[in-house]
Amino acid sequence: MQPRNSRLNSSALRGAVDLAAVKAAGEAAQKAEQARADRARQAAAAEAAGGAPAQAPYELVVDVTEDTFETEVVQRSTEVPVVIDFWAEWCGPCKQLSPVLEGLAEEYAGRFVLAKIDVDANPLISQQFGIQGIPAVMAVVAGQLVPLFQGAESAANVRKVLDQLLLVAEQRFGIVGGAGAPVADGEGPAAAPLRPEDPALAAAHDALDRGDLGGAIQAYKNVLADQPGNTEAKLGLAQAELLSRVEMLDPQAVRADAAADPKDVEAQLRAADLDLVGGHVEDAFGRLVNTVGRTAGEDRDAARVRLLELFEVIGAEDPRVVAARTALARVLF
Repeated sequence: MQPRNSRLNSSALRGAVDLAAVKAAGEAAQKAEQARADRARQAAAAEAAGGAPAQAPYELVVDVTEDTFETEVVQRSTEVPVVIDFWAEWCGPCKQLSPVLEGLAEEYAGRFVLAKIDVDANPLISQQFGIQGIPAVMAVVAGQLVPLFQGAESAANVRKVLDQLLLVAEQRFGIVGGAGAPVADGEGPAAAPLRPEDPALAAAHDALDRGDLGGAIQAYKNVLADQPGNTEAKLGLAQAELLSRVEMLDPQAVRADAAADPKDVEAQLRAADLDLVGGHVEDAFGRLVNTVGRTAGEDRDAARVRLLELFEVIGAEDPRVVAARTALARVLF
């Protein structure tokens, strides 16, 4: 596996952090709502006809390459959660975990898709995701990266993680995978049309896509000024601000500074940002919780505020955020 670049750039970070999540999230809930209605009509028609249950309209386990990643993972994730199994032929624990994941993909019958990525054959994807050891399992939901776990796990433990993932996918993005295919035209009631995208929100997304982080930040703030509860804008703002903070950082220097002086709050803030961008969510949260615990006054408040900002990037319903909030409460009170 090739070494990662010593300096990060906004294009690479957008791939690592959101995978077009902000743009996809608004459409995902609408697509999922329409898909659920389609599945209900399909199931009713099959039951009335006495037919067999419908099968998922996609393969449950797919081998993904750098050429097919956009279609099989990013685009597919707007319809169904995609769980990624990073593996290699020489990896013994991978050979233990992969059959477990494949069996669960069949058991869950289309509620998620399992994408298998050979890290040796696809080094660019491995670099982008910051894979440092295998087996590693991540997920993409509505284009957003959700790190899950690393190392071989039992079927029972993996099932718990999957159940949490599917709950977050439904509650946060309205995405519910499962069997069923779109009903043909003329069968059942017509599906509701997708609502048009907010032009101000679209402008913010476009700025983020162009790498204009300053413009994206201002555009998301403009949306929130008129719509304080707009979840999509909050997510976009949090991600754009994170990308802006880490764009010019030297990861090696940042990590060296943080390791050399645990009481240097600014160093810990920068390191936590890099942890999150690299997919090490628990490390980022743990670093900041510990910083809050060992500091006071303005330093403590700075660490606490940054932790809350990173919660926004991941999402309030994510179980790692819930756990970190509990840990934060313990050190604060």
